[in-house]
Amino acid sequence: MKANQDTYPVGVLCRLLRVSKSGFYAWMKRSMSARARTDVRLTAVIRAIHECSKGTYGSPRVHAELVLGQGMHVARKRVARLMRTAGLRGVQKRRFVRTTVSDPSEHWAPDLVERNFTVKRPNRLWVADLTYVATWAGFLYVAIVIDAFSRRVIGWAMENHLRTELVLAALEMAYIQRAPCQNVIFHTDHGTQYTAVAFGQRCRELGVRPSMGSVGDAYDNALAESFFATLECEVLDRNHFKTREEARTAVFSWIEGWYNPHRRHSSLGYLSPKQFEQEFSAEPQSRGSELLPHSRQTARRVGSMRKSKSKTSHPNTRRTSTNQIIH
Repeated sequence: MKANQDTYPVGVLCRLLRVSKSGFYAWMKRSMSARARTDVRLTAVIRAIHECSKGTYGSPRVHAELVLGQGMHVARKRVARLMRTAGLRGVQKRRFVRTTVSDPSEHWAPDLVERNFTVKRPNRLWVADLTYVATWAGFLYVAIVIDAFSRRVIGWAMENHLRTELVLAALEMAYIQRAPCQNVIFHTDHGTQYTAVAFGQRCRELGVRPSMGSVGDAYDNALAESFFATLECEVLDRNHFKTREEARTAVFSWIEGWYNPHRRHSSLGYLSPKQFEQEFSAEPQSRGSELLPHSRQTARRVGSMRKSKSKTSHPNTRRTSTNQIIH
């Protein structure tokens, strides 16, 4: 009524909505309620968090930032309602597209992971993959190495070619950052870069154990595929790059400036990879489960914002049990 009172008579609007004119004018003079004032302040904070995430966070991660990052007590449904009212929403991942090209004549390493990406300690399992970024000047190819323990990107390389040197550079960066690390499993797909003789020889020199899933199956390297889906959703699909250098800067800034230090992961109790590793180093080294003690408490604190996952496996996935956790 307030929005249309300059266009239509108040009396007509009151009759249509079946309210009294005195009630409408009383509502006009009434001050804002305490909850409404709180909603206004909370919306401003939510908007700032959403802008800080470059518009990528939805209500679960915004709620996690309010609870874990700022110590506020607020329900997730309230956050979702305020975001809808303010027109704020997170980005959504696009569907998986196969890009791996395998060479049947190359030597294939055995699958040492069996789709179980749960590890108790750092430097037990690294996963790697590569993708491309389209620019006006041509493709920029990105290779990454992720520590499965914390989902942290520990090695990356970007070039305008898909030769084996690309994945070797990412491996070297990961090893330099995490050395000393022996007998770490290095899990990849069947791309020709990972089945090359030079790559296998360098893995033996570093004491890294190569591992490969099946051909053309995204679930066998799901952790790396999930990372690239997030990269595409939050960076690549939302920008158009004129040069490879622009794309390189955007990917580097996202990995080192946002993903590793700040982006909250639901699988880590809504901690960032850096925070998760810091908690691990601060806790005693004797543990009996795959989650850190504080992380279990964190998961309970924000349990209202996480939907319980079904215990039934995907029809195309293999079942894993707790005794298969990689130590």
